[in-house]
Amino acid sequence: MAPAREYDESDVRVRPGRRGARARTKIRPEHADAEPAMVIAVDRGRWTCVPDDEPQARVVAMRARELGRTPIVVGDRVGLVGDRSGGPDALARIVRVAERSSLLRRTADDSDPYERIVVANAEQLVIVSALLDPPPSIGFVDRALVAAYAGGLRPVLCLTKADLAETRATADPAEVAAAWAELDLPVVVTRFDRPPDELRAALTGRLSAFIGHSGVGKSTLVNALVPDAERAVGRVSGIGKGRHTSSSAVAMPLPRLSTPEWREPADSAPDGWVIDTPGIRSFGLAHVSANQVVSAFADLAAAIKDCPRGCGHLGPPSDPECALDELVATGGVSAGRLEALRRVLVALAAPSWS
Repeated sequence: MAPAREYDESDVRVRPGRRGARARTKIRPEHADAEPAMVIAVDRGRWTCVPDDEPQARVVAMRARELGRTPIVVGDRVGLVGDRSGGPDALARIVRVAERSSLLRRTADDSDPYERIVVANAEQLVIVSALLDPPPSIGFVDRALVAAYAGGLRPVLCLTKADLAETRATADPAEVAAAWAELDLPVVVTRFDRPPDELRAALTGRLSAFIGHSGVGKSTLVNALVPDAERAVGRVSGIGKGRHTSSSAVAMPLPRLSTPEWREPADSAPDGWVIDTPGIRSFGLAHVSANQVVSAFADLAAAIKDCPRGCGHLGPPSDPECALDELVATGGVSAGRLEALRRVLVALAAPSWS
């Protein structure tokens, strides 16, 4: 048996200047019994979580006082204690937030220093862009790619409304996707006249966040992937204080093909998770540096160590001593790949609403 700990006056804290202040110890509970879970919705001081060992359960929790103002977002891995029954009046506490493997962040615009964490721990970012109504926004896709590379997410480009584009003989999916071919960007094309099976295959077994301008067909895709998604969202937010709207992100289970309808309870875990984020007008990148983007490419990351301080990696005339040009000259990387990357890096200087 370990010897009993001895205490002294350093183990007691009293707030100065407050009459009758209660002594507080520095010792905090370890919460060894905290149950691991994932946050799937946030609603005004309440977090809806899914416990790891009960993937069909929904537990509403509040943030423990010891966490202070620690930000907790959809996708966060947390530890829960308290009433985890999921009943109508049950309320658990989030006592810890695990280290994040990835972060999707944005600012309101490029002049706003305050960054907003949109999603944590997503494995991939599905960038939804329409081929028609509205036309493809190359600038927006570039900025989303920057955010994905800087945040540690695998980007996937989803081009929607291909059937409408064919009817009106407008944008060709292959021509649009060619802009990023040298970056090895996975591209999925979807249509309104058939199920998005190829996209579903790319989502299986992963935590995937969707982003896109309003009107590109993102909600239509989510509803096709998660049948009865509106009811699923209602069930999640109904046990909080409000309802998921276009102003917040929410994670929904990707049903197994053997059980296509969203239902609760169920015996098996979902095939993956789809995080629907609000339709956005702008995507600020004030928090991102060029180095963070280039570091996402294994064949380029080492070379930028030889770049001068403050190099934007855009090449002459703005960055005449960029080491990436030497890498191309020695055959370490193709000129087309560097050109494609530099076109994406230009998004850091372009307006956030492009």
